Amino acid sequence: MLMQTYNRFDVTFVHGKGCKLIDVNGKEYIDFASGIGVNSVGYTHPEWVKAVSEQIGTLAHVSNLYNTQPASELAARVVKLAGMTNVFFCNSGAEANEGMIKLARKYSRDKYGAGRATIATLWQSFHGRTVTTLSATGQNSFHKHFYPFTEGFVHVSANDHDALKDLGDEICAVMLEVVQGEGGVFPLDADYLRSVSELCRERDWLLLIDEVQTGIGRCGSWFAYQQAGIIPDAISFAKGIAGGLPLGGFMAGEKCKNVLQPGDHGTTFGGNPICAAAAMATLNILSEALPEVKQKGEYIMAQLKGLSKVRSVRGLGLMIGIEINDGDPREVVCELLEAGLVALTAGTNVVRLLPPLVITRHEIDKGLEIIKEVLQ
Repeated sequence: MLMQTYNRFDVTFVHGKGCKLIDVNGKEYIDFASGIGVNSVGYTHPEWVKAVSEQIGTLAHVSNLYNTQPASELAARVVKLAGMTNVFFCNSGAEANEGMIKLARKYSRDKYGAGRATIATLWQSFHGRTVTTLSATGQNSFHKHFYPFTEGFVHVSANDHDALKDLGDEICAVMLEVVQGEGGVFPLDADYLRSVSELCRERDWLLLIDEVQTGIGRCGSWFAYQQAGIIPDAISFAKGIAGGLPLGGFMAGEKCKNVLQPGDHGTTFGGNPICAAAAMATLNILSEALPEVKQKGEYIMAQLKGLSKVRSVRGLGLMIGIEINDGDPREVVCELLEAGLVALTAGTNVVRLLPPLVITRHEIDKGLEIIKEVLQ
C-alpha cells in the first residue's frame, strides 16, 4: 500500500499518446497538466522512446566517479542554453534547490567568513519539500508539522524592492521564481526582477533563480529569467528537462563556477545516462516547439477571460492560472476530469494549466471546449 501522502483523484492511467491519457477503463483525457509540468513532450514521443530505449540497451549507471557521454553532452548543451558556466545534475527540483543553497552559502563563507549565510526568498514561493527547501518556501501552509526547520531564511513580499533593500549584512543570496507556480501562478514584474539583479550586484548577494517549473521552455524561452534580460548567478531546473524521467540540476555562472570542489556535494543517481539521453531527446523536440509556446499560452488565456466563473487569468507561456470567483478549485478540477480534461490546482483559488509544450492548436481547442463548459 502507498502512503496516503497524496489526495489522489479516482482515476488510474495506463497509457499515454501525444497529449492524451487513457485510463484503465479506456476513457481518453486531454492532458493540460503534463505530470505537473514534467511531460513536456507529451507521451510516447517516438524520438524520446528511441533515445531512452537505445540507452537502456547500452549503459544504465556507473556512478559520478566516472564520465558518461550522455551526461557530458547534456551538460554542454544546457550550459549553453542558459548562458551559465557549469552544471551539477541531480534527481529533483528540491535537490537542485538544496544544491543551489549550498553553493550560495559556501560562496559567501569562502569570501566573507561566518555570519553571512541568510537567504531571502519571497512570500508565496515554493522551493521544495525537504526540511531545508520547506524552510525556504514562503507559504505558512507548508510550515505545520516538521519543526525544527533549517534556519537561515527570511521572506519578503514579491515585487517590493524596498523590502529587500532593508535587509541587513546577514544576507548572502536572494532566491526567487520568475513565476510563482505553487503559490498561485503569479508572474513577477520584469522591472522588479531587474532591480533585484542590480541590488544583488551592488551588495555581492548571489541571485538564485528557481526554474524548476518555469524552465526548459515552459514560459516561452528556455528559461523564464531570459525574458527579463537578467543574468543570475545560479539557476535550478528539473521537471520538464527529461520528458518524464527524474532529472534536475543547478547551474552556476562565472562568479560561482569554482565554488564547489571535490567532496563538497554529491548524489548517487544524478546525471544517470538514461535520464540524460532522455533529456537530449527532449531538448531536440522542444527546440522545434519553443517558438510557439508564448503564442499558444496567450491564445488560451484570451479564450478563458470573461467566463462567468473566472475572476482573472494570468501566466506566462504555457504556465497558466485561472482564478475562480468562488468555490473549491479541486472540485472544478474534478469536474474537468469527469469531462475528460486533466488540470491542476495552485494556491487557494486557482486552477492551473500546464499542457505539454508540443500540444497542437486542435488539442488546445478541444481542451478549451471542456473548460468553457465547466467554467461558463
